[in-house]
Amino acid sequence: MKRYRDIAGDGGSNILQQVAAQRERVDARLSQIGRVVAVLSGKGGVGKSTLTANLAAAWALQGLAVGVLDADLNGPSMATMLGVRRQTFHLTPEGVAPAVGPLDIRVMSMDGFLPSDGTPVTWDGPSRGTFIWRGTMEMSVLREFVSDTAWGPLDLLVVDLPPGNERLPHLTDIIPTLAGVVVVTIPTEVSQLVVNKTLTVAKTTGVPILGLVENMAGYVCSSCNAVGGLFEGGEVSALAVAHGVPFLGSTPFDGRIARQSDGGVPFVIEHGETPAGRAILAIAESLRSVLGLTSTDSP
Repeated sequence: MKRYRDIAGDGGSNILQQVAAQRERVDARLSQIGRVVAVLSGKGGVGKSTLTANLAAAWALQGLAVGVLDADLNGPSMATMLGVRRQTFHLTPEGVAPAVGPLDIRVMSMDGFLPSDGTPVTWDGPSRGTFIWRGTMEMSVLREFVSDTAWGPLDLLVVDLPPGNERLPHLTDIIPTLAGVVVVTIPTEVSQLVVNKTLTVAKTTGVPILGLVENMAGYVCSSCNAVGGLFEGGEVSALAVAHGVPFLGSTPFDGRIARQSDGGVPFVIEHGETPAGRAILAIAESLRSVLGLTSTDSP
């Protein structure tokens, strides 16, 4: 991956050829992937990454070949949630080999390139306009994650986007064939206020909105599996209706989800029979039906 001084040193030579060559590599990678789906929420703290990891595991349990692209470069979590932190990326003749997690889920995350847990992601760029340069560099890294990773044949590549409503338009520039997006919120007015804007932005991109998920809808009792109240807020299904998008369902919070995420084994693998597990598996099945995927659809 090039740093700013490397690019600046090119003097502009062959830049168009380099861009065209990378576009060809992106297209070649995507030709081996049945569908690319992004999971997003303008609001942080709604459990979006946890849902991403568990949807990927649910699809893998259903027999699909799945990959996960961790697009949160500054706060990568997929490597932890999918148990691949101890794996190192290595170069092969086909490209960079992704890490392989439970159920053969292939993972690419910035976490694998950081030397320690305390190392932040910093961008070596011009002293002025750093925030503009940072966005450009983030897009460049994501483009390389797509183009240079030897994903192999996949039914689904799931992209975990960081919070922020500007992220989706950036992703569509890299992956114009995006099959759709899943939007995540929680039942609080603050979350829905932000996600309301997220849905509006998603519509402007022209990418299909596969549906809205209400996460942390109640709390599962660890003793009896009964679901009690957790947050008070607006009706999430009404938000879906207002935007004319499908409401995919609600998932309750279960304390074991956090423990499983920290341990690198998605919750649905070991607890699919619980209220939260059944809800996630049902959402995954609905999305698979909408996307028209079967376990034999790998290119």
